This record gives sequence, structure tokens and C-alpha cells, in this order.
Amino acid sequence: MKLVSWNVNGIRATLGKGLPEFVATERPEILCLQETKARETQVALPLEFGGYHAYWNSAEKPGYSGVAVFTREQPISVKHGMGIEDHDREGRVLTLEYPDFHLVNVYTPNSQDELRRLPYRMLWDEAFRLYLLALETSGKPVIFCGDLNVAHNEIDLARPRENRKSAGFSDEERAGFTKLLGSGFHDTFRHFYPDKAGAYSWWSFRGGARANNVGWRIDYFGVTQGILGSVKDAAIMPHVTGSDHCPVTLTLG
Repeated sequence: MKLVSWNVNGIRATLGKGLPEFVATERPEILCLQETKARETQVALPLEFGGYHAYWNSAEKPGYSGVAVFTREQPISVKHGMGIEDHDREGRVLTLEYPDFHLVNVYTPNSQDELRRLPYRMLWDEAFRLYLLALETSGKPVIFCGDLNVAHNEIDLARPRENRKSAGFSDEERAGFTKLLGSGFHDTFRHFYPDKAGAYSWWSFRGGARANNVGWRIDYFGVTQGILGSVKDAAIMPHVTGSDHCPVTLTLG
């Protein structure tokens, strides 16, 4: 079973930059998209999406944020947001329940230039952590995926020294992700490849960053212990273009 997560930086744009072809080639059982920047009614999906059930959570603000999940198996239930009004206006969380696990697609807020949104970001991180833990109490394992907007350790970005106080690599954001993992979650890519350097999922559009692989690993699949034994691989697909992010994948056996 293949799951794919991809921040498409605007689904309408990416539909013209290889997304349909990617779906036709990879044929994931579940496809989670972030930063869709559109409502469902604004998107004309091509034939490649014909075999999927589609679920969307869009921001109140037009053309901003948003997540979507395309799944071949119809879920038992779908939840939009975390049930916290202050955090649910931007369309950042979508939860699907399946017979064997909960799947959470997330697009974590960016702390922005000069970390001006960091205080809100830290409130968000804690709310999201508690939300995932509450899901786990249902008795089913939890899988979360998406753009977490944090490079956890120095190995996860090309230039850690220069970005020490930048959004996505502040001490506070890194500590928040450490706390999440310490609550019983596993970073699946690092589970399989603990020492692999140069493995990134986002590159700036500026300065030839992607061509020179000056990137960040900020897109993740995380799982609870109860399903870790079923995870066969976790991968990053830097060769797939169409966005400033590339897809990341999880294979379940």
C-alpha cells in the first residue's frame, strides 16, 4: 500500500505541471496534498483522479493554504480540522479513519520572516500534538503526513548554520517536533535512513537552490509504534517537479 504526500503549492498550477501524470504513474492508494490554494468547486480534476474519493479542507481566505486527500478506499469517517476554532480557519488538517489506522494530512503554519508568527506556531504545534495523541486513544494507530514546516536536525537542511534563527529551523520549532516524536511518534524516513544527508523535500525558487540541492527536509510521514512494524519503506522523490516541494512516500506491507 503506497501513500504519497505532496505540498503542491497550488493544485490548479500543479495540474498543468505533471500532477496527473504523476498520479497515473505512481497510482498511490492514498494521495495527500497540502497548500492546495483552492476550493473543490474551483478545480476540474482530470481523468487520472477518476478512481479516487476526494476530500477537501479549504481555508476561509481564498487562494490560501488548504489540504486535500484522494483515496481509493472510502474511509469510515472524515474530520475537517482539529475541532479548535482558532486553528481551523486556514484549512490545515484533514483526518480520515480507516479500519486499521487514522490518517492525518497536515499543513503546519509557517513562522514567517523574522519569526513574526512563531508564538502562534508554537500554540499550533502543541494543539496538533495533543490532537494526534487523542486520536491514538481510540485504539487505532495514527499516521500523520504533510508539510510540517520544520527541519528537525542539522542533517535535514543544507545550510544549518546560516538558518539557525530562520523560520523552519528555530530552536523553538525544532524542540516542538522533538516533543512530538517524544510522545510516541516515529519519523519514518529517519527510521530507515538515520544518517542519510542531502535528502531534502523543499527548495527555494531562488538562486538555483534545487539544481544545487540546497534544500530542506520539511515534509514527513510520522507513525505511532502500533503501525511501525507494517512500514516497509519511506522515500523522498526529488526528481518529481511541479512545485517547490517534492513528494514523500510511505509504503505499508
